[in-house]
Amino acid sequence: MFADLFNWLLGAGAELAVTIISMVPLVELRGAVPLGVAAGLPWHVVLPLAYLGNMLPIPFLLFFGEKILDWVISLRPFTKLGTAYKNKLLSKTDKVTKYARIGLFLFVAIPLPGTGAWSGALIATILKMPKGKALFSILCGVVTAGLIMLAASHGALGVFQSFQ
Repeated sequence: MFADLFNWLLGAGAELAVTIISMVPLVELRGAVPLGVAAGLPWHVVLPLAYLGNMLPIPFLLFFGEKILDWVISLRPFTKLGTAYKNKLLSKTDKVTKYARIGLFLFVAIPLPGTGAWSGALIATILKMPKGKALFSILCGVVTAGLIMLAASHGALGVFQSFQ
């Protein structure tokens, strides 16, 4: 299904596909970077587009994320899924709270399932972190995750050859 969506978006251009896919919750830049590389885009095109797409929704989420999550939970078809997601976020807040901005950065930077900018922004709103500091931590985490995904997409040697 995800491949079909990407192929459909490729009709509008690989650049737009990378940007839009990096906006999708849970997929984010972690899915957009490998797909952009697979589509033949150079790293210096893929990374800025993925960063832009991944970060566009984050300020909005920092201001309204908890309200949106509560609203989604109130919708009958999404109550179970939304509640499970919120509980999963709440279970990870102790790690983020313990290390504050560094914890939020690490949570966003390490490309594992359930982590990323969207989840990081929602955790930051739940914890009432200062929005500016949270945004900076999330941005640094997104940049790091992008570099990790680029390395994984090209292979360690491929990345070094790309910079030549």
